[in-house]
Amino acid sequence: MPPTDAHVSELLDRPAAWKPVTTPAGVFQLVPVRLERDLAVISRWMNDPAVAAFWELAGAETVTAEHLMPQLGGDGRSLPCLGVLSGIPMSYWEIYRADLDPLARHYPARPHDTGIHLLIGEVNKRGHGVGTTLLRAASDLVLDNRPLCPRVVAEPDLRNTPSVSAFLSAGFRFSAEVELPDKRAALMIRDRTHRAQL
Repeated sequence: MPPTDAHVSELLDRPAAWKPVTTPAGVFQLVPVRLERDLAVISRWMNDPAVAAFWELAGAETVTAEHLMPQLGGDGRSLPCLGVLSGIPMSYWEIYRADLDPLARHYPARPHDTGIHLLIGEVNKRGHGVGTTLLRAASDLVLDNRPLCPRVVAEPDLRNTPSVSAFLSAGFRFSAEVELPDKRAALMIRDRTHRAQL
């Protein structure tokens, strides 16, 4: 059963209603995934070797669909989105309630902590600072639209140096190394209270 508006509104403050933002890379917007529209492109991105090394979702479209469907049909604590830049889908995001996620067992979670996962699907957008720009924009969107959220968290694979570097450049701080069931992660945190300084 799809999440109701009440669930999504209560848990993530309706990302579908978040307004586009202007960034140095172009106008950026998070658009909730629709399986029938977006599965093919997300699956193509998951099969890129640079993405597959960390997401481990390479294979047929059914592999990607099996990853997306529990979120799309769940209780609204995680929402998969396309990152649309200047009108072109070019990244995949998951906005999730970190305090309600298994991640919360691995760090001192606070109520309403919001997590983000990101992959940049379009190869020509990697390695030019676009990830940093979009991470800052997306975390700003979370903080602007989720007034109860004290901080945005992420847990990229420690081996994924470009990702960790992009988070640091986007105003996140390295908090700890965290041993998760599927990876050793860098716990990255962007605090609302330090937002203006970082």
